Amino acid sequence: MMGEWILFGVVAILLILALLCFTAAVIGAYRFGFVLNRMHAAGIGDSLGLLCVTAAVVAATGFCMDSLKLILLIVFMWFTSPASSHFLSQVEYFTNEHLYRYTDRKTEEE
Repeated sequence: MMGEWILFGVVAILLILALLCFTAAVIGAYRFGFVLNRMHAAGIGDSLGLLCVTAAVVAATGFCMDSLKLILLIVFMWFTSPASSHFLSQVEYFTNEHLYRYTDRKTEEE
């Protein structure tokens, strides 16, 4: 009986942490002025929030085949999210003329 309450507390804490991570990602995406900062806030918040939600589901249901699938989903997201954020930031870097004020770009002649 006491173990169920402890498990409930762990799951509730993980879900509250996930909610805070998702909220921070949304606030960061809207409040930051620089597009690369927005992308960073959204990527980190989503990855950490998804980890907390998955950990809560695995803790609530116990380790089974569905939990393994969720863990593999997290691993897939952790490999693809940084790569997609990097590619999007490269597109912004090479197409936005206003970034010259913030970065030191090397040209082909140098």
